[in-house]
Formats: sequence, C-alpha cells, structure tokens
Amino acid sequence: MEGPPEALDEISKNMISKYCCGILSRAKKILKENDFLFVTLPNLKENIIHIFNILFGYSLARKKFYEKLGYDLDLRNPKSFNQKAVWKKINDRNPLLAVTADKYRVRDYIKETLGEEQAKEILIPLLYVTDNPETIPFDRLPNEYVIKPNHASQRVIIVQNNNYNKEEIIKKCARWLKTPYGLADNEWAYQKIPRKIIIEELLRDESGNVPTEFKFLMFHGKCRLVRVLTDQLSGLLVNHYTADFEPVMIDYGYYKRAASFLEKPSNYGQMIKLAEKLSANFDFLRVDLYSTGKRIYFGELTHYSGSGLLKYEPRSFDFELGSYWNLS
Repeated sequence: MEGPPEALDEISKNMISKYCCGILSRAKKILKENDFLFVTLPNLKENIIHIFNILFGYSLARKKFYEKLGYDLDLRNPKSFNQKAVWKKINDRNPLLAVTADKYRVRDYIKETLGEEQAKEILIPLLYVTDNPETIPFDRLPNEYVIKPNHASQRVIIVQNNNYNKEEIIKKCARWLKTPYGLADNEWAYQKIPRKIIIEELLRDESGNVPTEFKFLMFHGKCRLVRVLTDQLSGLLVNHYTADFEPVMIDYGYYKRAASFLEKPSNYGQMIKLAEKLSANFDFLRVDLYSTGKRIYFGELTHYSGSGLLKYEPRSFDFELGSYWNLS
C-alpha cells in the first residue's frame, strides 16, 4: 500500500541529501589526498576571481564587501576604514609593501629602521628558512617552534613537546609554497613575495603561556587603536584600547571579546615608540608586537588589516577609524 505523497517526498529528499553529502565528503577526501588537485583547483579559482574583478570593475569584491559588512563599497570616495583598506589593495603599488609584508624580508626592514642592536632585541630567533621543505632539519630543531610561509597569513604549524609528523609537515609546507594567498581578495603585496618556509622559536611569557599580542593600528605614524589578543592557543579573545590604553567598547569581526580589560603593561610606552618608528613610511600600517612581560618581540607588519572585510560594531566606528586615514 502506497504511503502519502508528502511522506515519499520527504523520504526522497533525505535520500538525495545523504547521497549528495556522501559525494561531497568523498570529493573532499580526494582533493585533500591529491596534491595536484589540492593545489591546482584553488589556484585556478583565485586567478579566475582576480581576473573577473579586474575586467568587471571589481564587481565580485563589491558583492563580497556588501555581504560581509552590509553597506556598499565606495572606491571613488572611500570613507570608512574598510573601504580605504580595499582601495589600498587595488591602487597602492608601493614596492615597500611587498618587502614588509614578507615575513622573511621584513627582518631586513626592521634592521634598517631600528638599527642592528635594537632589531636583535625584538626579532624572534629564526631557526631555519628554505624554499624546499624536504631540507627542514627536524632532528636539529628544539622541542617547540613555529613553522609558517612568509607570503601568507593564518597558515601556521605549532610544534610543542617535540610532537610532530614529519611527512605531514613537509606535505603541508610544499602545498603552501604552491598556493597563492590573497589573490582573489586583490591583496597585491603578497603576490610579489618570493615564497619560503620560515621556522621560528615558539615564544612563551613569564607564566609559560603564549604571550599577549598587541596590534597597533597606525595612521601616518600615529596610533589610533590597539587590538589586544589573548589566549592564543586555547581560544582567541580580543579587546580594543585607545593609544592611551583606555578601553574601547567595540566588537570586531569573528573575534570573541575578552571578559575583562588588561592593565597597561609596564613596557607599553616602549611598544608605542616601536610602532611609530616602524610605521613612519606608510599612510596605514598595523604593527604586531608580543610582550612576554619583560621583553617585546616583533610579530609582523600588515597593510590590509582584515582585508577590509571585518565588521566593526557599531558601524560608526568603521567610519571614525577611516577618518584618520588620508589616502594619497
């Protein structure tokens, strides 16, 4: 005896859904295991999106901007911080952007800007650098270290207690070197970086934790906002402060706000001076520093903070931050 058509339709939908999920799961597994496909397909996608944007007035970038932030991308007369960050990605071709965005070559910029002695104090010890992951000397590395590509962000392997899978690390690093970063989002500077793998010491603070990270948003050499990241390994938390380290009550992107604000660190003034020196040559620059309590270490320099796509709440703060940025 046949059941109600509605029941059959529901059963059919469930079967189709399970079948499609199965196909998608198998496709992801094949993509993950096949180096050629894993590298080729993302490269192809990034290039198609990039070319489409150039040919059609950055229409995909405008669509993505509106979907992420809820207002239009104005490239003719940008006002908000995010609008100006996107404008910079598309229009600013200062060769120094690629040098300072490069996590390896930026070390030379630090030395030239601060001098050898001060640079040595703040640069995280470099353990190894290569364009061939097969050469990584795992048996000569310490028990803890950080592996990352020099041409990308948010790609990182943290090794602790000498616990690692050599083959998996080599495979991941090799894929990193073959994969662009930020091309689909028009992040020009990263495309000009000769790709390498760098290995640095894993920093620890006085309590044995990964140190607090201070991100200074610098406009024409002057700090206008400080973003502080804590609990980097257990669950990233963020709070914001003025240049005088007074709390700023805003939410930012996908980061969860920390429950309490920090007291001003004893070395905060020193960090501000470092950020001012390092950002003096740029209209906007985010200077990332770590504080272990006693020492300050350099993290990275970022020209496209959030790629111009992370939401500020309230939205008015996005425009307030943009007012400090005079595009030339």
